[in-house]
Amino acid sequence: MCIADDQTLMRQGLASLLAISDQIDVVAHAADGDEALDRVAEHRPDVLLLDLRMPGRDGIATLEALHARQDPTPVLVLTTFDDDELVLRALRAGAKGYLLKDVALDELVGAIRALAGGGTFVQPALTARLLRTVESRPVPDDFEHLPDPEPLTPRETEVLRLLAGGYTNREIGEALFLAEGTVKNHISTVLAKLGVKDRTRAVLRALHLGMLSPPP
Repeated sequence: MCIADDQTLMRQGLASLLAISDQIDVVAHAADGDEALDRVAEHRPDVLLLDLRMPGRDGIATLEALHARQDPTPVLVLTTFDDDELVLRALRAGAKGYLLKDVALDELVGAIRALAGGGTFVQPALTARLLRTVESRPVPDDFEHLPDPEPLTPRETEVLRLLAGGYTNREIGEALFLAEGTVKNHISTVLAKLGVKDRTRAVLRALHLGMLSPPP
């Protein structure tokens, strides 16, 4: 994977922690968006771990550049509790997930592995403020043309709520007493009904449609 962060200590610290885990190989570092784009093109990492706040080309502009050149590298963004607006922009720009910078090592490793395997990861610490922010924003352009979705069943809605919390298929199965294969089938149906291709877009569209209400 590649780590892009303008803080040298953060890059070195993350690389050291991941080395301890013995599960993730860091193949490149970048101090800004332009360098991240060069490193991704050169090393073709399985995942780009991307800071949103960087001088010059920031995380959002980097995501947009990756999208423009049709680079398939999955991006896991780093943020803080005060970055709600940036998180939304990052997800809309194509990020496959996000983590807070105080994340535990095992959760970081799990998120990286999830993205490397083609999945997404939204940290369970998704805040009520972020949910409210999503619902108050205009509908993204790529949702405008989509027809109204078929109604979800109560079970599908339960699965969608757990997706919004960042839970894995296994964790959803354990919470709902379902086999993991059954959870995968429910998720496929939810994606089809919402007209989207991945879990992150499903959660975003559901929030914009008012299908998931933030906690009181």
